[in-house]
Formats: sequence, C-alpha cells, structure tokens
Amino acid sequence: MAKPNKKGPVKTIDVLCGRCKTLLFKYRKGGKGALIKCFKERISKDFTQQACVCPECQTVFARDTLVRGAPAYKIIGSKAIAK
Repeated sequence: MAKPNKKGPVKTIDVLCGRCKTLLFKYRKGGKGALIKCFKERISKDFTQQACVCPECQTVFARDTLVRGAPAYKIIGSKAIAK
C-alpha cells in the first residue's frame, strides 16, 4: 500500500478527549468519516505531554502504531472525538 500524502489536507480539526473534553491536538484530516487513526506527520499542534495520554484526566485515548508504513495513533473507541 502507498504511504499517506505528507502535505495532506488543509482542513484542520480539533481532537478532544472523550471524557473531559480537553484539547489534545489540532489535526489535518481528510474526508468526512469518523476519526479512527491520526498520522503523526499530519498533527499540526500537539497539546499532550505524554504520547496517547490526556494531560488533564490521564486517560489513554490511542495506541502508537504503524499504518501503511507511517507512524500513527490508532484511536481507542470513543476516547477521542473530533470537532
């Protein structure tokens, strides 16, 4: 499979914690589907101190993985929401 486009989409969304609604990061998302994975190279601004952990309530919202050869966060259920 091909790697994701590095430049990516221009539309940014806010990714919030599903539990406490804290802003986790701003992400350049393509398409209009649900938030399932976030490629690290498309994160424009990161507000987390520790990877995949909410800075406010310490909930683990994602897993660190490789998708199509590129590093990404795979979102766990509805622990992170897109606005």
